[in-house]
Amino acid sequence: MALNKNNQEAVTREEVKKEKKQTREKKKRIRVRLIPIWLRIIIVLLLLAASVVLGAMFGYAVMGGGEAMDIFEKSTWTHIIDLVNGE
Repeated sequence: MALNKNNQEAVTREEVKKEKKQTREKKKRIRVRLIPIWLRIIIVLLLLAASVVLGAMFGYAVMGGGEAMDIFEKSTWTHIIDLVNGE
């Protein structure tokens, strides 16, 4: 048994739990999102696309010894596909 706030009388564990539950219900907050979920999805997709482009530029220019802007040309990708397929 515990004493209440005024230290006057003993209260049971169940009464303490009920009191805590009531205070929690009063303190419930509404969560306001700074960035909406649909905007988060768009941001993630844009970051994914940027990382793919930057990765291709880095791989082709630094590791492959080519020009970084050549990845935007169709002939570069047809050449890469021909190398992968073994033609």
